[in-house]
Amino acid sequence: MRFLLTDEQREFAHALDGMLSASGTPAVARAWAAGDHQPGRALWKHIARAGVFGLAVPEQHGGSGLLPVELALSFQALGRHAVPGPLVETVAAAAFLGRLGADAQAGEWLPRIAAGEAVLSLCAGAGPDALEADAADPAGYVRDADAADPAPYALDADATDRAPYALDADATDRAPYALDADAADAVLLIRGDTVSRTDTHGPVQSSLDPARRLARPLDGTVLARGPAVTAAAVHAVEVARLLTAAQSLGLGRALLAATVSYVRQRTQFGSPIGSFQAVKHRLADTLIGLEFAQPLVHAAALALEAGAPSAGREVAAAKVAAGEAGYAAARTALQLHGAIGYTEELGLSLWIRKARPLRDAWGTPATCRARVLTG
Repeated sequence: MRFLLTDEQREFAHALDGMLSASGTPAVARAWAAGDHQPGRALWKHIARAGVFGLAVPEQHGGSGLLPVELALSFQALGRHAVPGPLVETVAAAAFLGRLGADAQAGEWLPRIAAGEAVLSLCAGAGPDALEADAADPAGYVRDADAADPAPYALDADATDRAPYALDADATDRAPYALDADAADAVLLIRGDTVSRTDTHGPVQSSLDPARRLARPLDGTVLARGPAVTAAAVHAVEVARLLTAAQSLGLGRALLAATVSYVRQRTQFGSPIGSFQAVKHRLADTLIGLEFAQPLVHAAALALEAGAPSAGREVAAAKVAAGEAGYAAARTALQLHGAIGYTEELGLSLWIRKARPLRDAWGTPATCRARVLTG
């Protein structure tokens, strides 16, 4: 197994990072959160031209084939720059369609995904892989749009005894939330061994991260049924988990870099607060968490690329480590920035508010730990 990146992979990651640095992603994220998708769709086209979406599309449909290592590098950059939109879901949908082998649907969607002309959202059932814990009302409560009274904030949202892949059609009578269904060209909804496509959705639901807009997809057209759907869905969930882990890792590194820069400038008692031992320890702990997660994400990408039997466990381990490290980086950034850290005026809030939803999306920590332990 080659654990080091190749020169081509490093150059690709560097070029993508440079392009995103020049794209004004904070303004794009704010516009997306306000419901203005035009700047985000324009950036989506630039990301496609860089070849990111083609990394999940088979060659016969205009892509490069599924290349998890390059995808993980790409999504670290996308997380580092807080790029909004259903990026993970679109790539997971491409992986699902490619694995399903439904020629009509693959031929319709995969070339458009590779070219950046199609935005898809994907729901793989209710439960641990759903986005229920992402939904919140403005007061900070996790809420069911169909419930009369809001439930309290789900501090224990990662404590669940459900199966790693919640693809049971009987698990809920309502469709789970779809990410950015209002911006997507279509939503693929997988329930049990059935996948359907819908272009309509319910009201947009508030989220812990304003740039992650949630809505329940409405019933659509059934595309396929059977064991092949279930197998393709398991593969898509693993891809989504890997890329969400990569996003968390990139986000955590951006938060740490911003915090280190800030503590060098902010003074207290005549000295930069970064010189205080307690601050140094907090930053060191945050860095250790991110450095520990980095090789796990890379190893999971290699396992997924090789089709190793252990790929599911390795992806789950990477998701836990990167999700927790990104969330810890957000908590560190919030504390060391002080009261300004949670204000809307500070651009850092765009990253801080993503950390928890990314930690829990596509498999909460408890779900992923169970996947690691059960094999």
